[in-house]
Amino acid sequence: MDWGTELWDQYDIIEKHTQSGLELVEKYVKFVKERTEIEQSYAKQLRNLSKKYNQKRSNKDEPDCRLSSYQSFVDILNEMNDYAGQRELIAENMIMNICIDLTKYLQELKQERKTYLLEAKKAQQSLESTYKQLDSSKKRFEREWREAERAAQYAEKTDQDINATKADVEKAKQQAHMRARVAEDCKNDYAAQLQKYNKEQSQFYFNDMPLIFNKLQDLDERRIRKLGHGYILFSDTEKNVMPIIGKCLEGITKAGTNVNEKNDSMVIIEQNKSGFERPGDLEFEDYSQGINRASSDSSLGTPKGPMDLLGKNKSKNFWLFKRSKPTVTEDFGHLPPEQRRKRLQQKLEEISKELQKEVDQSEALGKMKDVYEKNPQMGDPASLATQISQTSQNIERLRGELNKYETWLSEAGVRGDTLRYRAHSFNNNGAHEVLSPDGAHSDESTPDPSQAIYAEFDDDFEDEEPVAPIGKCTAMYNFPGASEGTISMQEGEVLAVVEEDKGDGWTRVRRHNGDEGYIPTSYVTITLNK
Repeated sequence: MDWGTELWDQYDIIEKHTQSGLELVEKYVKFVKERTEIEQSYAKQLRNLSKKYNQKRSNKDEPDCRLSSYQSFVDILNEMNDYAGQRELIAENMIMNICIDLTKYLQELKQERKTYLLEAKKAQQSLESTYKQLDSSKKRFEREWREAERAAQYAEKTDQDINATKADVEKAKQQAHMRARVAEDCKNDYAAQLQKYNKEQSQFYFNDMPLIFNKLQDLDERRIRKLGHGYILFSDTEKNVMPIIGKCLEGITKAGTNVNEKNDSMVIIEQNKSGFERPGDLEFEDYSQGINRASSDSSLGTPKGPMDLLGKNKSKNFWLFKRSKPTVTEDFGHLPPEQRRKRLQQKLEEISKELQKEVDQSEALGKMKDVYEKNPQMGDPASLATQISQTSQNIERLRGELNKYETWLSEAGVRGDTLRYRAHSFNNNGAHEVLSPDGAHSDESTPDPSQAIYAEFDDDFEDEEPVAPIGKCTAMYNFPGASEGTISMQEGEVLAVVEEDKGDGWTRVRRHNGDEGYIPTSYVTITLNK
């Protein structure tokens, strides 16, 4: 069944229904937009809530950070933040897949409907115009026929009038004949207009309007189908993120199961153990021996208090009931012995890592300087003097700090083998200074600065197993690789990266055939493996 057949005479109903359908689409789009605003507001509130309770600590050494209950709470806040992100994703997908898509489709339907209604209006105006022509010809025919009848009656009356002349009779007959001919022409015109109108009316009601109504029916059905799909997307958009939301909730559950009260207790012990021994028993002071008071050291003095009763710990602070905050000192002397040792060891590790970075930087600058001296076109060696000087000063400063903290650690009484942190540094001559297991210093000779830097490059490749590539690079320019230790490359050539640039401007690469060497880092684009 179609509208063109069943609703051929319900133009107003069809027009009103199609308009109502478009308004329903607009109403649904508005509904979804308001839903997305709720989602975005909800997500924003969740993010603010997570941020409020997840204050980032400036110091990673905060005692609470190692507690499982604290870390689990942080994990919950992070999962809640991710959950908020999924709510934002729901809002974003609804805007893109429902609101924007339906709004665009709605504009197309409106334009299409407007075209069909305009076609219907034109067809109706054409039929009305034909009908006016028919009505006009009909009225003219009626008028002319009456005039012809009156002319015929007058001619007949004149012919019977005995007083009328022959000329009057002839004139009256001619007038009647002319009127009859005009009336006949109007009759023929009226018949032609009637035929034309009936044809156009049939075309209008059996072809033109049914076709337009059927087009409007197809438009309305497409609108309904699109709207139904929008209803489904309203649900599917949320269903699609449910697995991720489920993972967020699973993460919260996992955070709860990760809480370990025994572990937290051990952490508290480890972080706060002072290393002090418990105070001994108080001595009995006999005040009944008055005769001996003058000579008794134990009775002549002021009665001993807790600070005097710590036995062998009397030179140490009494930490148990200490309320005032101690003054923080660089050697961590304000901490109990056990905690002091841990902080000193941690500080030594930090200084050693920093020192190692400075040593690597110094080595890289030395290599770069030699390269510039052998290849002046690549750079001016004098431009590195400031950096080399600054690096040397940093190394000396860190070595001094290392010695200082090692001394404090020795004073703190490290148990067992003393940990040696000063792995290596530079001495005044530029050679590596290494600590032997027994703590004695040993020097490793450094190659003569006059020797080619590429000899060091070659040493890197001798007696080594092939290093697994850490990425790849593409040559942007040609490089001859004429110097020893380097490798040539052509523009566009792809090579495997086996060692990153350490700050000296060179990257170590390998060809498919196994050839390895250094190339200028600035000559290639590098992509490292994730």
